[in-house]
Amino acid sequence: MTQNLSVSRGWVVVGMILLIACTGWAQSASVSVFAQGLNNPRGLKFGPDGNLYVAEGGTGGTLSTVGLCTQVPEVGPYTGGFTGRISKIGADGKVTTVVDNLPSSQTIASQGSLVSGVADVAFVGNTLYAILAGAGCSHGLAGTDNGVLRVNTDGSTTMIADLSVFQKRHPVKNPELADFEPDGTWYSMIAVNGVLYAVEPNHGELDSITTAGIISRISDISSIQGHIVPTAIAYNGTNFLVGNLDTFPIRDGSSKIMNITPAGSITTVNIDLTLIVGMAYDSSGRLYVLENTTGNQFPTPGTGKILRINGKHSYSEIAKGLSLPTAMTFGPDGNIYVSNNGFGFPAGQGQIVKITPPK
Repeated sequence: MTQNLSVSRGWVVVGMILLIACTGWAQSASVSVFAQGLNNPRGLKFGPDGNLYVAEGGTGGTLSTVGLCTQVPEVGPYTGGFTGRISKIGADGKVTTVVDNLPSSQTIASQGSLVSGVADVAFVGNTLYAILAGAGCSHGLAGTDNGVLRVNTDGSTTMIADLSVFQKRHPVKNPELADFEPDGTWYSMIAVNGVLYAVEPNHGELDSITTAGIISRISDISSIQGHIVPTAIAYNGTNFLVGNLDTFPIRDGSSKIMNITPAGSITTVNIDLTLIVGMAYDSSGRLYVLENTTGNQFPTPGTGKILRINGKHSYSEIAKGLSLPTAMTFGPDGNIYVSNNGFGFPAGQGQIVKITPPK
């Protein structure tokens, strides 16, 4: 049976897979565990202080909004809580909490109880920003919305941009109604020249958010590409690169990378990739791609890979054996840091792995 894949229900079989295939990442001289004890780790960035900041989706909760608002089909009704957080990891791998009690929600048990919460983080100057994916009435949390948060120096947060309201007022052209998320399921965010840029997979869009809270749509990806589930974003100095998941069952080679200009023009530049969840450039300007699962029709631990893009149809395998990774970034030391065991694992089993890429 073909299923439409979005971040809201794309991982619905992972709970069953984990019971039979919880293999972890393959041992390698170039791969090591940098930090552990995390709850559904997602996007991660190094701060100007040299520490690594990680968005943790949390562990969901039991709060419900049934009868209060429209629920998400297929995977709903969601339940939620305030178990999301942002953590800071020092050079020694020690994890400390920067912000906690952030919205976190989960699908119904029969669909894996899969968690969404804080999706990604980014810095503008010395200020940390985070994007929420697990908030909103449709996610079981009345009185909350998905949006971009500014993390204040006292550890409090201020919502600078309400993305739930924006998406409801500015619908995309071709939403996937079978698993439509009214509040969105934001995935990746980067900062470019003092402005934040975020990708939303369920609706299919790339938006900009200024630090003053002005939201603008760069591209309605759905209007041209349909429901391809865009997830990962990078910036090459001129244009944005956006990678996608595609639909279930997973077909190796069905994901791609699109070049999106600041005016919103879309061109496909790389193909034959699989289940893209992260992209990052190294200090030499080479693009790396994180694949969540390869060689399987559904998300499977121990099959994630990192590829380096050498040319239009030329890729080098940098690492394999990653276990349901969700995001990656380069550190100032030139190593790659990956959120591993990123979804579907019990609380506390998320980790950050460090990978030393070949020259």
